[in-house]
Amino acid sequence: MKVFLGGTINGSKWRDEIMPKLKIDYFNPVVEIWDDKARLREDHEKEICDWLLFVITPMMAGVYSIAEVVDLSNKSPEKTVLCILDEDGGETWSECQKTSLNQVKKLVRANGAMVLNNLDEVETYLNP
Repeated sequence: MKVFLGGTINGSKWRDEIMPKLKIDYFNPVVEIWDDKARLREDHEKEICDWLLFVITPMMAGVYSIAEVVDLSNKSPEKTVLCILDEDGGETWSECQKTSLNQVKKLVRANGAMVLNNLDEVETYLNP
């Protein structure tokens, strides 16, 4: 079993927290230089991984991970997992952001994908 670790980058340490706790293999897409080779490898890993995990945190700068998890929850709901953290690196969501993200959770869940609330739940769900 292998999980793709998608979601917030931008200095977030959620991957550092979850990777040592996983009892399955994982692919961390974070690289120093984002180029065509890195993009192709990421696309390949998304195809072969058993799980597509997206952890979204208040350190998020761009919104592509949101679009990606919604898209994958349509295309591959059986292997897509979304977790939205309330706090990260001292940052929190505004009330407006929370409302919007709750709607994203509902949409992803309605598509048949798994929605979890924290990294402990992610660990429990992914580990055999």
